[in-house]
Amino acid sequence: MAVYTEVPDDEMAAFVARYGIGDLLSAKGIAEGVENSNYLVHTTRGFYILTLYEKRVNPADLPFFIELMQHLAGRGLNCPVPVLDASGQALGTLSGRPAAIVSFLDGLSVRRPGAGHCGEVGRALALLHRAGADFAMTRVNALSVPGWRPLAEQAGADADKVSPGLAQRVMAEIAVHEARWPQHLPGGVIHADLFPNNVFFIGEKLSGVIDFYFACTDAYAYDLAICLNSWCFEADSSFNLTKGQAMLAGYESVRPLGEAEVAALPALCRGSALRFLLTRLVDWLNVPPGALVKPHDPLEYDRKLAFHQRVSDAREYGLRR
Repeated sequence: MAVYTEVPDDEMAAFVARYGIGDLLSAKGIAEGVENSNYLVHTTRGFYILTLYEKRVNPADLPFFIELMQHLAGRGLNCPVPVLDASGQALGTLSGRPAAIVSFLDGLSVRRPGAGHCGEVGRALALLHRAGADFAMTRVNALSVPGWRPLAEQAGADADKVSPGLAQRVMAEIAVHEARWPQHLPGGVIHADLFPNNVFFIGEKLSGVIDFYFACTDAYAYDLAICLNSWCFEADSSFNLTKGQAMLAGYESVRPLGEAEVAALPALCRGSALRFLLTRLVDWLNVPPGALVKPHDPLEYDRKLAFHQRVSDAREYGLRR
């Protein structure tokens, strides 16, 4: 989440009024994240999240995101539910951007997740995969292997300003995945961005999953690899095997991995680290002036990638087989 577009007070009030959620009391920009402009909206009926869609979000994809949240909530997953306006539509336009309002979830994101949190996330991810198994819509993962080379080219030689030799290292890594990316794995709807700031807890119990704006159709094990990267490394870039064990056990308590998924997990973890290295790199080099946004350090994922390059067996992530 972030704020790229500042919305005038009168426009904000008029937009909120269309949704029948009470009178606007306040709207506060949310600085976390890097993709869309987000506001915490407080009305006489409670709290809501308002999102203006920017940057990598294709407006043609918005019905997929909106209907997916409705579908998952209907299957019992605790996620935001889009609010409909008086005409029955979730999507509108605000300050020249597509925009929507969704329900507010209670809970806090954890800054220092423990093994218990990782187990909860693994289980929730598998429940999400199961809940989305009968979702009829599909969306290509635009940030999978075919999208990595264009991102690297967008960063170009400026990557070396972030770290000497980074541009060459990235291109060499892309070539590896283009040649042998795992194919034909079980798949369906994945979240594709289930970082700690997109998961809420009340105490030690997971209370909700948010931010479905990278959701797409891809391999379930790739989604799990993204979570291993985002939850199971320590601040010094060392992989925490206990956290990995907890996450994988939590996932397999709902959906056991197949043999092909187990064999592919090291490549998927390595590829997902490259994906976030690339998107963070482009964001780091292209922060709009004056934007209320905190770009994430791309070198965090460069270090994680170096770890995965040395892994050859899923047991090194804590899989008990």
